[in-house]
Amino acid sequence: MTSIGTGYDLSNSVFSPDGRNFQVEYAVKAVENGGTAVGIRCKDGVVLAVEKIITSKLLKPGANKRIATVDRHVGIVSAGLVPDGRHFVSRARDEASSWRGTYKAPIPTSALANRLGGYVQAYTLYSSVRPFGVTSIVGGWDSEAELAVDGQVGTGPKSGAGGKVEGTPAGGPALYMIEPSGLYWGYYGAATGKGRQAAKAELEKLDLTSGNLSLLDGVKEAARIIYVAHQDSKDKEFELEMSWISSLDGPTKGRHEEVPKELREEAEKFAKQELEGEDEDEEEKGQGEQMEE
Repeated sequence: MTSIGTGYDLSNSVFSPDGRNFQVEYAVKAVENGGTAVGIRCKDGVVLAVEKIITSKLLKPGANKRIATVDRHVGIVSAGLVPDGRHFVSRARDEASSWRGTYKAPIPTSALANRLGGYVQAYTLYSSVRPFGVTSIVGGWDSEAELAVDGQVGTGPKSGAGGKVEGTPAGGPALYMIEPSGLYWGYYGAATGKGRQAAKAELEKLDLTSGNLSLLDGVKEAARIIYVAHQDSKDKEFELEMSWISSLDGPTKGRHEEVPKELREEAEKFAKQELEGEDEDEEEKGQGEQMEE
């Protein structure tokens, strides 16, 4: 059963007879036209990376950032409509600032994702607004040293629904992806944008659930995955933008920062070598098949 062309896509406050919200689906299409963005949760931090397509030779390299710092321990990267992404970041900063003002502590990444998911979902309810044309990946490091101490406002219940689970460490890396519908999930590795399928396939090859991937290896893998995802758009030049958040005893001291230029260039060199190696293997395989014939 289809409802296309019957008028159910004129307002995002109306469902089609088969339960679809076409305005949200159109927003997802806008995301698919954007550059690929990935997030990787490592054992000692989080890496964010994005493929920034160069649309004009007149653009200044390094400008027009697509990854933004929300609070000192949280970063966001978006794929889709750039202005929507900037407004989304502005809202995220307001939420982080509000939390600090109320609870006198940095906002947990899970709480930020929850608030932002609700905000995005509200834009799917009313005919006077339209859904966000971005899917955003939120990465952060919730430091045990900075979490609210016992007795302070905002610590939450010690038991019961929403309470602490005995034996689980506080804080650590966190990664969430928020979609135009307001849906969000926690991820070990997340990908969105034009090359999301190729990026997702590469992420699934990594052993992320065991927690053995280091932050430095995560930087290299993120660069490689972006280059793999860019293969479908070889004719377009792009700029790789990367950021990371480490533990308190790591390179960023628990803060969200841009990956240093030297390390980013080293990761790009690694990515190019890996791609060249795969191309050579494919050529050798093709020659071997021809000889067998």
